[in-house]
Amino acid sequence: MKTILKTVLSLALLTGTLFAINVNQFINDNDCNQTIDKEFLTICYDYKLKAPKAVGYILYGDLVNELNIKKRPSFKVERAIERKYRASSTDYSGSGYDKGHLANDAEFDWSQESLNATYTLANAVPQARKVNRYTWTKAERYARFVAVQRGQVNIINVVKYSNNPERIGSHGIAVPVGIYKVLYSDDQNYTKCLYYENDNNITTSDDRLRDHEVACSEVSFTLKRRTCSSFDTWEEAQQWFEDQNTGWKRMDGNHDGIACQSLR
Repeated sequence: MKTILKTVLSLALLTGTLFAINVNQFINDNDCNQTIDKEFLTICYDYKLKAPKAVGYILYGDLVNELNIKKRPSFKVERAIERKYRASSTDYSGSGYDKGHLANDAEFDWSQESLNATYTLANAVPQARKVNRYTWTKAERYARFVAVQRGQVNIINVVKYSNNPERIGSHGIAVPVGIYKVLYSDDQNYTKCLYYENDNNITTSDDRLRDHEVACSEVSFTLKRRTCSSFDTWEEAQQWFEDQNTGWKRMDGNHDGIACQSLR
């Protein structure tokens, strides 16, 4: 079974014809300083960020609920990464962030080996606690539901960072501004992309999965710079402007907090 999983994932990584977004766009030699093969999942790792940029894997519907091992291991440093680029658990101490799985442990708790593979710190990012515990978990449950309904589903979790990210810990682990979850089928008949801001100030009581749906063309490692001409209405421009954390001065020429006056 392990050999089959590894072979199928390898084929998926080499195939660039799945749909507009495919795994090669995010896990490749140009975008990744190091690609880490954990047998059940593949990680795109960045040395400057000291964190993953993407994780790709396949969920099999007949396995996600097969055993459901209860006892969870502890996170381990990823020894395949040179020491100076690694994250450690102590980096998270007192940071206010959780160690947020990209490939979720509940997706791989059907064997001890597959479960252990998710507990590398190369598969974790500093995730806002409300997001990790209350909203992102809905996306993870949804992915397992789709795997069961369809038999299997491909997943890419893509991490978005600002150009000057917040850092935590003595190693300076980069904190993402958000995470995408991309789901797609090999036959191209099913795709869905979700985006979750990495913000502890969110309201979770009325959070719905559909609130996080985005066009798959928007999935990116970094914040995409936009101008007023990128939007059809002022309302769209203003909402996008307010959602960003890095200024976007060209959209607010007089610095009054109102974007794209020309669209009003």
